[in-house]
Amino acid sequence: MTRFRRFAPFAVLFASLVFVRCAAADDNDQELFTDPAKAGADYETQGEYLGSLQQRDELALGMQVIALGDGKFDVVVYKNGLPGAGWSRGEDTIKGAVQRGDDGVVRGEIKGKQVKIADGEVTVTDGAEVYAKLKKADRKSPTLGAKPPEGATVLFDGSSAEHFNNGKIVQERLLLADCDSKQKLGDHTLHLEFRTPFKPKARGQARGNSGMYLQSRYEVQVLDSFGLDGKNNECGGIYSIAEPAVNMCLPPLVWQTYDVEFTAAKYENGKKIANARTTIKHNGVVIHDDLELPNGTPGRQAEGPEPAPLYLQGHGNPVVYRNIWVVTN
Repeated sequence: MTRFRRFAPFAVLFASLVFVRCAAADDNDQELFTDPAKAGADYETQGEYLGSLQQRDELALGMQVIALGDGKFDVVVYKNGLPGAGWSRGEDTIKGAVQRGDDGVVRGEIKGKQVKIADGEVTVTDGAEVYAKLKKADRKSPTLGAKPPEGATVLFDGSSAEHFNNGKIVQERLLLADCDSKQKLGDHTLHLEFRTPFKPKARGQARGNSGMYLQSRYEVQVLDSFGLDGKNNECGGIYSIAEPAVNMCLPPLVWQTYDVEFTAAKYENGKKIANARTTIKHNGVVIHDDLELPNGTPGRQAEGPEPAPLYLQGHGNPVVYRNIWVVTN
């Protein structure tokens, strides 16, 4: 105790310096928006675009424009349309970068062609010739707002968080991440809707991180992975087990859906005799089809024979959920 007191001033100074450094880092890369109306010009530019080659209308083109902060954007171009709507994993993409100029117009060069984004339209030129035109798309999940069927248990409809431990209602009657259902689940069908914040200067796992833990054991990642490749630690991935068949992540601040069919692992005399399995649709597209889950994922509860709650992971990000219902089998 005497030794600690002797060096206490240095400990306090060190802790203060660490805090200041962390706070400065947060200020630098944690620009954060939860309201699309206040998210600014970069958010308006960010998103999905659809169009075609000017000389070949039958060849559809999709483009995702990903905001990186300070008027900078990554661009991914997809042949045959957008992911899950014409383009499939394994097909070629073209990647590049563009930036907003002093006149407010976003421009850049990708594969020798000039790209201009303004007023919700992308124009690609090859010299003086217009090569392609694309217009802003506004894709919505076909299961958005899905109503619970007869016999379903509504876990959250915006009126109360009573069905969740640590449940907190925020913003427009939304459920904040970092809670688990009081109901324990075995085999079940699940629907939920989620929205990630807009954090343009954040990268990777800092960009709106949460997770939907089936039975508190198997994490389906929730993250702003818009425009990324779709790894097992990105949105739709089952952490450390499987990447999604296609990255169906929509832009941040857009409502998205998970629809799940889950079969729990089976046990006899305390020994597992069959692995858990799941089929998952992300924004209406199957990203895991009767996938076997050979083990649990880290971070919550170990595998076991007993039913367990749905856990919505808190990761220090204002990820929110709504319209959560479950049908037990």
